[in-house]
Amino acid sequence: MSRIGKIPVKIPEKVKVTVVGNTVKVEGPKGKTSFVFNAKMKIEVGNGEVAVLRPDDSTLARSLHGLTRTLVRNAVDGVTKGYERTLEIVGVGFKAEGKGREVQFALGFSHPVIFALPEGITAEVDPKQTKVTVRGADKHMVGMTAARIRELRPPEPYKGKGIKYANEIIRRKEGKTGAA
Repeated sequence: MSRIGKIPVKIPEKVKVTVVGNTVKVEGPKGKTSFVFNAKMKIEVGNGEVAVLRPDDSTLARSLHGLTRTLVRNAVDGVTKGYERTLEIVGVGFKAEGKGREVQFALGFSHPVIFALPEGITAEVDPKQTKVTVRGADKHMVGMTAARIRELRPPEPYKGKGIKYANEIIRRKEGKTGAA
């Protein structure tokens, strides 16, 4: 048995979990999310918890057991607590500005970059306009949105200018040295 897969996921109050076919739908106070799981796995909802069962001990079933349970846990945590990623903007004149369902960036290009937020994701810009916090109930979408924002201007290794994750460490390179 998978050590993670055999542990049932507790369903908090105000959270509703339903399984339709091979889709799990989770609704809670922070929003709703759903995901499709492999048809080999079996998910049972009852007694205030979700149990993930596997049909046999094949390699595929064993590898999907813990994964499916973790996906259920992430969905339940997302609709109760939510997920967030913080990005920092480094560089002179680089900034972000929130405008409804989109974020406008000034990243040293000749034009402003407008980033439209996907459904279920919100972004908050701090007053200094150098930090963007991406929030949502779906862990995967929060991570993908933060990665797509970072792709707009990845940090460069010489001065560290660009968009980086708040906990990311940029390895710096030494610049050219003048001939003596």
